[in-house]
Amino acid sequence: MTPSALVPVWLAELADQRRQSPHTVAGYRHDLECLLELAGETPLESLTATHIRRFVGVLHARGLGGRTLARALSAWRGYYRWLGRRGVLASNPVEGVRAPKSPRPLPKVLSPDEANRLLGDALRAPVRATSPDAEASAEDADAETSRAALVALRDQAMFELFYSSGLRLSELASLDIDCLSDIVSGEVRVLGKRSKTRQVPVGTRAREAIAAWAAQREALAARGEKALFVGVRGARIAVRIIEQQLERRAVAQGLPMRVHPHMLRHSFASHVLQSSGDLRAVQEMLGHASIASTQVYTHLDFQHLAKVYDAAHPRARRK
Repeated sequence: MTPSALVPVWLAELADQRRQSPHTVAGYRHDLECLLELAGETPLESLTATHIRRFVGVLHARGLGGRTLARALSAWRGYYRWLGRRGVLASNPVEGVRAPKSPRPLPKVLSPDEANRLLGDALRAPVRATSPDAEASAEDADAETSRAALVALRDQAMFELFYSSGLRLSELASLDIDCLSDIVSGEVRVLGKRSKTRQVPVGTRAREAIAAWAAQREALAARGEKALFVGVRGARIAVRIIEQQLERRAVAQGLPMRVHPHMLRHSFASHVLQSSGDLRAVQEMLGHASIASTQVYTHLDFQHLAKVYDAAHPRARRK
């Protein structure tokens, strides 16, 4: 088989043997399809480093940034290495080719006051929804109000856990009801990237919110549903619904920025690091494989210290 024809074989191996996530495999598939499109009539086995550098230039001219190009090169490089191990090709034209550097933006975080404002109890009291049918019965209105109360309890539990434990969106959505016993004891075990598990502490506020939700969960969950957090139809809640609910919460609480789930994870890491200064502990709680991924929060910590300095030092304050 030609290198082009072997692409599905490599992707299947990534998914089945290396246990890469569907999202990662889809990204590799897109990058290799892009390589084939750029190569055109030139077979993959005939590509040289000069070709690869030209392809990077073309993609850069299309507006792709350094991080996106680095990911594409990583996919191409990995595929050629795999072909080399199988004896299909003797050389790897991607070796030594690097993507142009691009500035790495610092993650956006909430201040502690903004986090407290977002997670305040103002939304616990549900507002009676207005039915599109003006003649809706009182029973229907009461049922809608009851469901709104359940959704409010669920959202409070989800967002408290996000901020308390620094979970990824996929990790929170995948939690099952059987993790409640661990949460009561102050920790939660989550399944992270590359199917790695880790235990993360759960704070008091989050435990209280989850206990309140768990006491009412059966009223919303479908029979036999194992998910800890469920949608209004009773099945495991979709990640997009979590994102939408968090955005609505931020707007309702008057926050001046768009809040997304990863912002709560960033805020967790930044606030813990500001208080403790323990970078290794933050790395472990976030589930980062490399300390380099966690070090970005030291820059945020320095920004915080710089603001304190500017506001407090007599030679730094503006007149």
